[in-house]
Amino acid sequence: MADPKGFMTTPRQDWPRRPVEERVRDWDEVYVPGALLPIISKQADRCMDCGIPFCHDACPLGNLIPEWNDLVSREDWRAASDRLHATNNFPEFTGRLCPAPCEAGCVLAINQPAVTIKNVEVAIADRAWAEGFAPPRPPDRLSGKTVAVIGSGPTGLAAAQQLTRAGHTVAVYEKDDRIGGLMRYGIPEFKMEKHHLERRIEQMRAEGTRFRTGTAVGRDVGAAELRARYDAVVIATGATAWRELPVPGRELAGIHQAMEYLPLANRVCEGDLEVSPMSAAGKHVVIVGGGDTGADCLGTAVREGAASVTQLDIYAQPGVDRDEDSDPWPTYPKIYRLSAAHEEARDLRSAPAADADARLFAASTLRFTGGESGHVRSLHLVEVDALRRPVADSGRTLPVDMVLLALGFSGPDRQDGLVDQLGLTLEPRGTIARDGAFATNVPGVFAAGDAARGQSLIVWAIAEGRAVAAAVDRHLSGSSRLPAPISPYDRPMSV
Repeated sequence: MADPKGFMTTPRQDWPRRPVEERVRDWDEVYVPGALLPIISKQADRCMDCGIPFCHDACPLGNLIPEWNDLVSREDWRAASDRLHATNNFPEFTGRLCPAPCEAGCVLAINQPAVTIKNVEVAIADRAWAEGFAPPRPPDRLSGKTVAVIGSGPTGLAAAQQLTRAGHTVAVYEKDDRIGGLMRYGIPEFKMEKHHLERRIEQMRAEGTRFRTGTAVGRDVGAAELRARYDAVVIATGATAWRELPVPGRELAGIHQAMEYLPLANRVCEGDLEVSPMSAAGKHVVIVGGGDTGADCLGTAVREGAASVTQLDIYAQPGVDRDEDSDPWPTYPKIYRLSAAHEEARDLRSAPAADADARLFAASTLRFTGGESGHVRSLHLVEVDALRRPVADSGRTLPVDMVLLALGFSGPDRQDGLVDQLGLTLEPRGTIARDGAFATNVPGVFAAGDAARGQSLIVWAIAEGRAVAAAVDRHLSGSSRLPAPISPYDRPMSV
């Protein structure tokens, strides 16, 4: 604790964002380059080094937050990097993409703005790369055991890196043409520029991890054949089976799933396409779904030059302060948050029909109607109460040229045949069943991440990857020294 009075004398200061008018004209990250380091040591001083640091319990990775806050406040960046990487394989990802449940669990957040844990984390990670504190760590010797990891999202990459470093020969199978899963084609460039991802992939290659892109297990290579070829298999395909909206008019042209839309915009940023064939340019867009994926669609549509963008959220607009009865500290509260995309839509007045920024709250879609061409032209909605019952005389109609469905995901997509070819048992909600050691009903096959847990946060995905790696290492070697931060049954803190 470098400054015992830091939390009393220093106000919270976040990484400033670039002006809205500037950042919506490009796809670069929204934050001011270089503006974090001058403020971050003082922000780390605000950490109180609590006797019981609830930020530990709020983060499934068990990040040693007070330790690296203290090291940053003393500007010992190498030691801070060592402590950060001791629990997190990819802090530059979580520091940009995680909604920071650790900050909700910060003891200071009981009656003050929390420590800027997420900003400190990303500052350490970026400094580690700049100073060479994150070199490849290949194993001293090989075990002679082989592992196939199916899926290259945060769970698959974390599992692969841990198992490679333990001495096993690991191959990662990815159905897309590039490694990264949803981090590659689901997360917009303005939230995380992909050079951060490329840097980690090169580190993993140097450590010995092998990558097989453009290979859908179950379609391009048989799942049973793959199982016979490797000593163990880890399924980390994510929860990619998107939820549908079964209302009249769903069949009209111009209604797309968010994960049909977002990858095309990312391919433009990758240089694969000049213009997205699903571009929102000049269109009146409505996004159905109030979560992070919907916000990603919002920021993307604004940058593509949409005529208007409105986001529908079925929940009522939350307040700006924590409700101590329903969301007591240190749980993650449902409060009104203004993401970069919502800030852009608000300032640019992109959604004239919205209640706040770009969002219509407590709004439920009733049906779509279209023109003679069979293209969607109107979205009919109604206001709902807390039990999602329609409010009388609250119906309204929005003109629309494009609808994006961002309703979440229910489990792994079964179209490739992986689940059925292996004969995997599924839970009633569609996720892969597993025991307390991450093992499925098929010997030698393990499941981790959203494919088994269900849709979750990136910190849970990485924690699952680290934990399943320890389970696989134990299965192959009889014991393991790899950390296992969570069990398959752990869940976020709640009342």
